[in-house]
Amino acid sequence: MPRQGPGSDATTRLLLAAARPLPERPRVLDLGCGPGRSALLLAAEAGARVTAVDLHRPFLDELRRAADARGLGDAVTTLEADMGAPPFPDGAFDAVWAESSAYAIGFDRALAGWRRLLAPGGSLVLTECEWTVPEPSAPARAFWDAHYPLRTTAANCAAISAAGYTVRAVHRQPESDWDAYYGPLAARADAADPGAPGMAGALAATRAEIAMRRDHGTEYGYTGYVCAPADPRRRIRPETAADRAAVRAVKTAAFGTSAEADLVDALREDPDAWLPELSYVAEAADGSVAAYALLTRCRVGGVAALALAPVATAPRFQRQGAGQAVVRAVLDAARARGERLVVVLGHPEYYPRFGFERASAYGIRPSFAVPDEALMALVLDGSAEVPGGTIRYPAAFGV
Repeated sequence: MPRQGPGSDATTRLLLAAARPLPERPRVLDLGCGPGRSALLLAAEAGARVTAVDLHRPFLDELRRAADARGLGDAVTTLEADMGAPPFPDGAFDAVWAESSAYAIGFDRALAGWRRLLAPGGSLVLTECEWTVPEPSAPARAFWDAHYPLRTTAANCAAISAAGYTVRAVHRQPESDWDAYYGPLAARADAADPGAPGMAGALAATRAEIAMRRDHGTEYGYTGYVCAPADPRRRIRPETAADRAAVRAVKTAAFGTSAEADLVDALREDPDAWLPELSYVAEAADGSVAAYALLTRCRVGGVAALALAPVATAPRFQRQGAGQAVVRAVLDAARARGERLVVVLGHPEYYPRFGFERASAYGIRPSFAVPDEALMALVLDGSAEVPGGTIRYPAAFGV
């Protein structure tokens, strides 16, 4: 089997792109590497020095042969060890990688145990099987509850935040990633000798899993996450009523006018737009408000979405990361709520760092004239089903 779970080189490349920037020769730890398809790609295309860990020696031997054959022998080190207790010092890696393997110890344990391995600026990249519908059918739930209880994307995003990370990217893996796994697996099952010791039970379990995917595959899927440890320098939290005067002062100082502060006050009075749990502040060391970010309800083509505005940083805290940190935190909070789409009208060199892309690429357009590159959209859950059409902002925006 080329892979031990659903995946593809295309998915590995997408996750790698989302994990950048990386150092010139990044140190990557591939946990549960299997036969090493991802490790080989990372070594070849990212110039990575990969430490590949697995408990199954034949996988490691296969990877060793493949790396040597491709001239990557010096770039790939194999180690037979337990991913649940990786024997490495803190901060040893620029990226920790786990495609289709974190389930072996559990998503939450992986998040908690692997964070210490990341160097400053490092990324955790892992994939997880999860529900893709709000109410799975009884047969699908019974099957997965007996094997590995699944959660939704929103629940996994909440777990990522609770473990001290921020989400950098979410990638819902395509059906072709499953085909690349189950196609070879079905062929191996058909060729197996059912009379071999233990084979009858293994074949029955394999065919039941393939049948579940065939009959209920629209209800669950694999999702890739690129995460990074949250900024430890400041506390970031939802706004409280006690913060309102300070928030107004930050916005007025940042923009040199009260217009943005007045906008937020007007949004507070709109029950269809205001979402109090998505009004966020970043604190300075002295507890004062250093930065602010707000998401309010808008609609795109009649479908519920979110608008990011305003974002403001007090002048004395600008260019210190407070603004970026509070934006990432409020986007993570939206993911944990199960929100799907955010639009922003802003600087085209600033917002792409959060994953925003030109909204026009999704068929999303404003009702007024703006430069195409200034209107951007972010798909929070990594799904391919993005609503298109005209954005309808809350009345307070005046557009």
